[in-house]
Amino acid sequence: MIADAHCHFFSAGFFRSLARDLPAAPDDPAAVLPARLGWAVPGDDAALADRWVQELDRFGVARAMLIASVSGDEPSVAAAAARHPARFVGAFMFNPIAEGASGRLEQALADPRLRTVCLFPAMHGYTLDDERATAVFAAAASRRRAVFVHCGLLSVGVRKKLNLPSRFDIRRGDPLAVAAVALRHPDVPVIIPHFGAGFFREALMAADLAANVFLDTSSSNGWIKYHPNLTLRDVFARALDCVGPSRLLFGTDSSFFPRGWHQAVYDAERAVLDDLNVPANAQAEIFGGNFSRIFTP
Repeated sequence: MIADAHCHFFSAGFFRSLARDLPAAPDDPAAVLPARLGWAVPGDDAALADRWVQELDRFGVARAMLIASVSGDEPSVAAAAARHPARFVGAFMFNPIAEGASGRLEQALADPRLRTVCLFPAMHGYTLDDERATAVFAAAASRRRAVFVHCGLLSVGVRKKLNLPSRFDIRRGDPLAVAAVALRHPDVPVIIPHFGAGFFREALMAADLAANVFLDTSSSNGWIKYHPNLTLRDVFARALDCVGPSRLLFGTDSSFFPRGWHQAVYDAERAVLDDLNVPANAQAEIFGGNFSRIFTP
């Protein structure tokens, strides 16, 4: 079984949110901005959810976590997960220091379709020891939810394409800070995407220190260029040596159509694991078993 732990749900609400940062917002950003980017128009949330199901069926992907990729867009992935509950887990970007954040978090976590809170400290300008951030982990513990924390290099491709500034402070995305808060909430699955996105050593340390920290394997992992002589094969070998297959979550970072599901990421990672002679049962954990264990239907 293949389950993808990292897909972005670029809904109509996502494009409407982006348009607020443009000097001159179009009247219908959910149609105009995708056209400007050469992407397919998402349509309503139900239509986009159906398209994702068709896409995952085409590649034999059983389940996926869909991430609402701007603050406030959690209704889109909740609708997708409600429409296809056997296929989708809802995840949502959350800014804990925004006005009214605590009420919004309580409302979102009351929805059983929203299973993961996604934190982007570098994007939103806070550190994980801020009490408003640590409150997210406490709330996740009480509701049996997961927390995703983006660490390291943060580049939002759609913002670049639209010439929007991305003034992120990546110093705030330190996996060692994730370990500190994860240790205080051992029942919360804590996901660090992209192997720490450049903070690979720190991500391994965090996962070694806190048994509830998972590393997701998503994207092309272009951050490897900052580590001389490191290859994707080395990354997997070291991660397997450090934390084993039971805490690696396969992901692609798929997002827009017509590209759809990013088959090349899957092919590259499968080839690496085969080259490392990783047993079939361990590969099964990485490509779907661990996802199912965290996100029971």
